[in-house]
Amino acid sequence: MLSPLEADSLSILPGVRHGFFTRQGGLSRGLYTSLNCGAGSRDDAVAVIENRSRVAKHLGSYSDDVQTVYQTHSATALVVDQLRDRLDLPKGDAVVTRTRGLAVGVLTADCAPVLFADADAGVVGAAHAGWRGALGGILEATVAAMEGLGAERARIIAALGPAIGARSYEVGPEFVAAFEEASADNARFFTIPKGRKTPHFDLAGYVMHRLEGLGLRRAERQSPCTYENESMFFSFRRATHRNEPDYGRQISAIVVT
Repeated sequence: MLSPLEADSLSILPGVRHGFFTRQGGLSRGLYTSLNCGAGSRDDAVAVIENRSRVAKHLGSYSDDVQTVYQTHSATALVVDQLRDRLDLPKGDAVVTRTRGLAVGVLTADCAPVLFADADAGVVGAAHAGWRGALGGILEATVAAMEGLGAERARIIAALGPAIGARSYEVGPEFVAAFEEASADNARFFTIPKGRKTPHFDLAGYVMHRLEGLGLRRAERQSPCTYENESMFFSFRRATHRNEPDYGRQISAIVVT
């Protein structure tokens, strides 16, 4: 049974359903147990297709899949009006629609998923905000794409989902330099924990900072750490630290019903 995390601010919107889905409730096994929705993983393709179908059904989608994109850590937001072939996905890091019944989503395994909705306009979106995308403007691009479909930012609600926490996100000095070059104010998102020598980055805090600067109706944070909560979430960094050969991806999705 699927039990996604939900944001209170999105849950009360009429005609909108959403979910930050965990790794629980699917068919995959081994490293991918159990709701792996990442077609780019080396998991059994049949299991991944069924997992995504379960998500689509849970949300009340008209199809048996969620429209995602081929994610590249860019600032590209794409508008879709129908389900694309899963073997021919467009490249980008956000997907926006006003098509009723078409669930749109993003895949993550430490990066930050953000779901957006303007219920009055019937426009929703999903963004994949890794550090490159967040710094490069993927959140701003998503809102702009929604406005192109008739949404108004003063009505848009955004919700940030599960992502790697600062305690688990160690980075190098060149990483810090890239953010401080963009704005000296970004230094506040880096700390050096007691007993450590290298900085740690607060990705969720930074994403919320960018969202709060967009003039939206509301931005909500529902972001438990993907690295620390192994039973709930896949984590690229955790898999890397364990020298595991691959990792699963959880999906976050939203639909206008």
